[in-house]
Amino acid sequence: MTELQEHRLLAPRGLDRAAGVWDHRLPELIADTSITSYAETVFGHLRRADQRRWAAAYVLGLLTTPGRKSVRRLAAQLHAGPTAAQSLHQFANASPWDWDPARHELLRLAESRTPVRAWTVGVAVLPKRGSHSVGVHQRFERSTGRTVNCQVGIGLFLSSDSAHVPVDWRLRLPKEWHEDDELRARTRVPDDVRHCSPTEHVLHLVDSLAPLSRREPVPVVADTSHHPTSGAHLAAELTARGRDCLIAVPHGLRVVAEGRRVAAPGSPDGTLTAGRLLQLLAPKGTTATATGLRHVPAQADRLVSALVRLPGRRGVSPGVYRLFARRRPGAHGVGRIWLTSLVHPPLHDLLPLVRAQSGTVAALADLTENYGLRDFEGRSYPGWHHHMTLASAAYAYRLLVAEGATGAAGAAGLSPRRHIA
Repeated sequence: MTELQEHRLLAPRGLDRAAGVWDHRLPELIADTSITSYAETVFGHLRRADQRRWAAAYVLGLLTTPGRKSVRRLAAQLHAGPTAAQSLHQFANASPWDWDPARHELLRLAESRTPVRAWTVGVAVLPKRGSHSVGVHQRFERSTGRTVNCQVGIGLFLSSDSAHVPVDWRLRLPKEWHEDDELRARTRVPDDVRHCSPTEHVLHLVDSLAPLSRREPVPVVADTSHHPTSGAHLAAELTARGRDCLIAVPHGLRVVAEGRRVAAPGSPDGTLTAGRLLQLLAPKGTTATATGLRHVPAQADRLVSALVRLPGRRGVSPGVYRLFARRRPGAHGVGRIWLTSLVHPPLHDLLPLVRAQSGTVAALADLTENYGLRDFEGRSYPGWHHHMTLASAAYAYRLLVAEGATGAAGAAGLSPRRHIA
């Protein structure tokens, strides 16, 4: 009996019947692998067999339950008995298990099964009712022009040209949660978890996962275009860590052109906004590159670029960065502006990294709508992290196992950990 076959026989009660409800994308995969084997890999650090079984059940429920992913709907989809909903809720919200080892396994699987091009940052805005859920606060959403009651999760994704796998998360606690001992105790927020800026969360994610990665470092890609100075701060901190980056920044970011004098009224010290600098260097029919100007077809999109340094309290940054943006035919000004430490590759070689950020935005929407990211019904800090881990595991299963591996090659990447029952 093979290891994979053995784990199929260990499937939790009720999951055999649930296997018949796979949607149209997944039925052919049952012959090659199983949710149970996958859960034994990702959640193999859990010492108790019942915890590992409920992890498998929760992941399968997220994959197969249509619509809202409440624990009652997951339990009903699995046909796992009258107490299944209570057991699933207990496992996700109250059971004291560590989520970090599961996320580290997702990192390992993603690196072993897809050619990772970038580490991308995604921000999940999760609407909530009431004020009792951990980290809930009022937030203005520019995309809709409305203020929403929500939680905000910051996730790190491993991105290739075709997949964007969530491997770690941070919950952003608003300032009012920083010193409110009653709120923190009620939602079981650990003492060492404090209010942090989005930049600090991103750096914490990178610092936590970098020592665990088995691949050569890839660029960190993030969108700070709605924050006046976060992009410059994040770029400087990542550069200090020896990490390349590509960051969307606001048009108003202050920069100093490197190696050239740019004539601009009202800027005697050479400091300009990023948007103004790129406009000055991109006359009609030309593209400004890191090495000069060259002509391109008038009907084509133009990539405009300049080398810059970042002004700060102690003068300008020691590092040189590249600004670039698209300028479409007939458009006034330039589009979204990117700041990158990658100053040597040709501009067009950076476009896949831009697409990686767009792909992560789409992946977040998919996670939110179809994998239960916003459907957690508990209120606790551990429960939120448990649910985000389980949703990430379900999404990674579809990307890395269901769509990304078959046969012996797929089984080879899912060797479960040995554990003490």
